[in-house]
Amino acid sequence: MFGCECWCWSSEYEELYDQSDEPKPYSLPSPLPKWPQGQSFASGRICLGEIEVVQVTKFESVWSCNWLRGKSKAVTFYRPTEIPDEFFCLGHYCQPNDQPLRSFLLAARDMVATRKDMGDGLVQDLVQKLPALIKPLNYSLVWNADSTNGGCGYIWMPNPPVGYKAMGFVVTDDSEEPNLDVVRCVREDLTETCEACDQILAVGSKSSENEFQVWSTRPCERGMLCRSVSVGTFFCTNTYLDSDEEQEVVCLKNISSSLHAMPNLQQVHTLIEHYGPTVFFHPDEAYLPSSVQWFFKNGAVLCSDSCETAEPIDHRGSNLPGGGENLHDYWIDLPNDHDARHHIKGGDMESAKLYVHVKPVLGGTFTDVAMWIFCPFNGPATIKVGVLGIAMNKIGEHVGDWEHYTLRVSNFTGQLWQVYFSEHSGGRWVDAFDLEFIEGNKSVVYSSKHGHSSYPHSGTYIQGSSKLGIGLKNEVARSKMFIDSSRKYEIVAAEYLGDGVIEEPCWLQYMRGWGPTVVYDSRSELDKIIDRLPFFVRFSVANLFELFPTELYGEEGPTGPKEKDNWLGDKR
Repeated sequence: MFGCECWCWSSEYEELYDQSDEPKPYSLPSPLPKWPQGQSFASGRICLGEIEVVQVTKFESVWSCNWLRGKSKAVTFYRPTEIPDEFFCLGHYCQPNDQPLRSFLLAARDMVATRKDMGDGLVQDLVQKLPALIKPLNYSLVWNADSTNGGCGYIWMPNPPVGYKAMGFVVTDDSEEPNLDVVRCVREDLTETCEACDQILAVGSKSSENEFQVWSTRPCERGMLCRSVSVGTFFCTNTYLDSDEEQEVVCLKNISSSLHAMPNLQQVHTLIEHYGPTVFFHPDEAYLPSSVQWFFKNGAVLCSDSCETAEPIDHRGSNLPGGGENLHDYWIDLPNDHDARHHIKGGDMESAKLYVHVKPVLGGTFTDVAMWIFCPFNGPATIKVGVLGIAMNKIGEHVGDWEHYTLRVSNFTGQLWQVYFSEHSGGRWVDAFDLEFIEGNKSVVYSSKHGHSSYPHSGTYIQGSSKLGIGLKNEVARSKMFIDSSRKYEIVAAEYLGDGVIEEPCWLQYMRGWGPTVVYDSRSELDKIIDRLPFFVRFSVANLFELFPTELYGEEGPTGPKEKDNWLGDKR
């Protein structure tokens, strides 16, 4: 499966030692609500077609080690416990010790072998096939560590029969080969490829022959239409992992014709009401959000290449061109009247709301609740140079700013798992244990001054060179200006619910620019920065450009939510 030979780390290397300070389990601040009745959402089990899976969150430590003496480098390997009868482990789990223990492994059972009704009429068609799950033929020892403190760790690769794939590794604390009953391999057509994601442990270096790495994994194909299911196991290798090299790591595949575990509409409302974050805007924010309808009613106009006169936009957006793609032939702009432009730029907190897109991810085992916020105007940027903050006159400004954050919820339990914070041209996932909660299980989202990118904690975030202290300054803080998204929201799309359940607004089908194309005179503004730099660290303008997000220098009119890659795809 992974094509690696055994590598041993012996006791002569004293940097590696047992670590007893293992992570403590984490729970959300408040109990979960009683979910409205539905199909299989939060039932604890999900049918993937020929196999059924459960999410196991109870673990037993097998072995802990610390590389280079420091809690931040310590890791622990776990085996799952409390696996229900008839279900089988697919592999073991590993994580760093500097974060709480809150993860999962999937355990599976063969639906055909247990003659359970799969609800898809598949049993009669599948009984002649090879079993979905099977024991490995044997194991290969991939790596072991012999510690002077009395603890040893051995990592084994299950060797599957022809036509099957191993889903992960097995970890033991002695040299005896694991029992064949410990894990099951999965028939190849029920699997998908996945990739190494975050490095958990690295022993040795690129130039060392004795190199060993442990990585978390994620499916290669992710997004609303993808059927890959994350198992939660780790990947390890004793060769340098090239990011461009395709790794033969696999996960599960949901072949069921329907997504039984996705929440129904009533359950979606309960999820939002229970988890909806409070979005705080900076105390000095001059460019606040509004509803789309308020933006249209207060003078936004539709412009086009083919007409010199701008057209007022109906409050529902019914006269906007819908569908297709952004051909740059239409764009939305502010009215010509100075007072009206100024009024619209300030937004309207009273009308502001979150626009919600609900979609399946990871093969329908999780639900993403993407919450989009609209600001009529994105203000000028502030550039940080050392201890100085230099406000730009125009750089960063544009009409029509769409930003979002996303709640990722487990369909096994209904628990909030992660929140994605969009940050200009990128973003990041934050685990639930690293969120700031304001009430019950409702977290906080901070919107940056003028730019409206989202962050999990208050403070100042720099996008650029931390080493040089130069970059785009994102300031976030609490204020009296906030939106409670658990109350002020509108569901605008949930395609998996079927036609007619959610009526998508007209403006959501508008794929062109929500603002005109902007090109800034960056040279003159960046000259101000260069003049403030000490002579020995001055940059050319070209080099300075590379430190900031590309959209800072101008952009073709920003597009709406449905035109973004992450509407169908996963987050960047």
